Amino acid sequence: MRRRIATLATCNLNQWAMDFEGNLRRIVESIERARAAGATYRVGPELEVPGYGCEDHFLELDTVEHSWEALGELLSGGHTRGLLCDVGMPVVHRGVLYNCRVLLLDGRILLIRPKLHLANDGNYRETRYFSTWKHQGVLEDHPLPPELRALTGQAKCPFGDGALRCCDALLAAETCEELFTPQAPHISLALAGVEIISNGSGSHHQLRKLHTRLDLIRSATAKAGGVYLYANQQGCDGGRLYYDGCACVAVNGQLVAQGSQFSLADVEVVTASVDLDEVVSYRAAISSLREQASSVPAPALVEVEFYLCGQAGGGEAAVSLPIEPRYHAPEEEIALGPAAWLWDYLRRSGAAGFLLPLSGGADSSSTAAIVGSMCQLVVRAIQSGDAAVLADARRVARYGEAEAVDDARGLAGRLLTTVYMGSENSTRETRDRAALLASEVGCYHLSLSIDTVVASLTALFTAVTGKAPRFRADGGTAAENLALQNIQARLRMVIAFLLAQLTPWARGRSGWLLVLGSANVDEALRGYLTKYDCSAADINPIGGISKGDLRRFLRWGAEHLGYPSLARVEAAPPTAELEPIREGVAPQTDEADMGMSYDDLGIYGRLRKVARCGPVSMYRRCAALWRGTLGPEAVAAKVKAFFAFYAINRHKATVLTPSYHAESYSPDDNRFDHRQFLYNSAWPWQFARIDALVAGAAEGAAAVEGAAPAARGAAS
Repeated sequence: MRRRIATLATCNLNQWAMDFEGNLRRIVESIERARAAGATYRVGPELEVPGYGCEDHFLELDTVEHSWEALGELLSGGHTRGLLCDVGMPVVHRGVLYNCRVLLLDGRILLIRPKLHLANDGNYRETRYFSTWKHQGVLEDHPLPPELRALTGQAKCPFGDGALRCCDALLAAETCEELFTPQAPHISLALAGVEIISNGSGSHHQLRKLHTRLDLIRSATAKAGGVYLYANQQGCDGGRLYYDGCACVAVNGQLVAQGSQFSLADVEVVTASVDLDEVVSYRAAISSLREQASSVPAPALVEVEFYLCGQAGGGEAAVSLPIEPRYHAPEEEIALGPAAWLWDYLRRSGAAGFLLPLSGGADSSSTAAIVGSMCQLVVRAIQSGDAAVLADARRVARYGEAEAVDDARGLAGRLLTTVYMGSENSTRETRDRAALLASEVGCYHLSLSIDTVVASLTALFTAVTGKAPRFRADGGTAAENLALQNIQARLRMVIAFLLAQLTPWARGRSGWLLVLGSANVDEALRGYLTKYDCSAADINPIGGISKGDLRRFLRWGAEHLGYPSLARVEAAPPTAELEPIREGVAPQTDEADMGMSYDDLGIYGRLRKVARCGPVSMYRRCAALWRGTLGPEAVAAKVKAFFAFYAINRHKATVLTPSYHAESYSPDDNRFDHRQFLYNSAWPWQFARIDALVAGAAEGAAAVEGAAPAARGAAS
């Protein structure tokens, strides 16, 4: 008997929300690559036709209409001839908008499969636009739009929760979140005998997340057997998220094919040849699986006259062998993910490059290193033969046709302008660190003093009020001291935007530059940033990354990116250098200013967001965490201080620079963290409860201490 070996294709696509023309072009390219590889089935990412990140554009019927138009182009172009294609797009059925998979073959629509479970937490708001299909195992007729009727010859097609029965295999689709749900559709499908299950996904990058995704895919097929194809979007589709690809194929718990996680390629197709009889054998060997499968009803089926494993008499492909999953260390994820996000943002924005205020500190140096990593990625992609990346690099960086794009430092000199904006409070050390790093990356670097501009503003204030503000070190009040710091910070951003608009002109070039921010997620959480300074840049590649992860990245980058000065940056104490250095006065440091360490902020952030702790429950968790190190009063003071500063500064989250999302405790209020920004910062009810807990702890300790002498007396 002939073996049932099928060659299947999945893909990473760099789609762009609302870019129907470009999205269709990339879909077609992936289909043709799958065909060239001998595949009989191709699955693409979630909502790949309009792009996953359309957000409220999904509420516009134009988006649905344009998706059908693109699907019509796909069908009329002959791209589904002899190849089963699984495409993601929105569909309105009986007046309800659904997130769907549309399965196509030979110019016809075989099945529209709506999503059963929607993502509606963290960064996702799918229920704002779509509804779930609630009729398990039910198929209905879906009337097709008139243009599609004329094109396909079909008046209607099946719509609902069903599977395809091909001549030689059973196949079904699920979508993104359904992989993560406790009662996942793929389990019941596998028990019902479906051998091939696909997942078109729109899953974003978050540090250390890939392990979870691959573990779920492998464990699903290890428990129930089967072939699982995972497709994903890759790149920045217009928002804060970076979709990190990693399309893969798993068979019976083992990975047999895996695509890249961070790539500049617009289209990446991953294929595997799988033996479907091995699936049957695997399932038949597990007694408990057989028993459960024997009681599962058959899924609703759509009959398809098509051989997934090829017609009898054809040649057999070599079966793909198991491979080990490939993971990146978190430090490398920081080097690659934000870098690829920046490249997509740059090439799609129309800008001619970036401008970065480079202070010589950890955060701005990390940002510069990430842009340097971006340039290295671009050059490596060009060297590997990616013509699309080369064309984008020539266009964005203004290379001539005869000029080679083969040097990352040379590319950085065209794309990244850095500027050190010193003042009387700056040190030679930070100025030198900034210049050295700029040289290593290859940036076009400027260095200037802002003292005259600051003096002009303070003179204006004095002329208006008759008062001359002083720093704390010179006898000024806290209000004077803070105002003088903020003048410097805000003026730097004003100067940055001036330079971003005019530096290309001054260099004899055209275009404008995107201003990069460099405030980390911990500072955003605490509110330790000046409103309309770090919160006012165009985009921020490190705004979702913790200080601890950035410091580890700096150490890694010093060795692996070829920027050794990053080690000096990491070793230096973080300081804003906004106050003068005076004899006998301790130099300003960030952690002293904040009244808490960056490590503590990481703990507070995860407890507040990930563990969903309010002030009282955070006190309880921290008291347990620091038991034996800090007493209840000290823990209470730390927790109260955090929540007070968080509340006072929450308004700053409303103007935070759009940041690359990488950390689960991001305080970004626009998309991820839906909380108010006006608080009663005294937290009277919650803090009173903490005080009661502290008092109870003190009474308990006193009771134990009082009982000890009595116990000793009784013993004697």
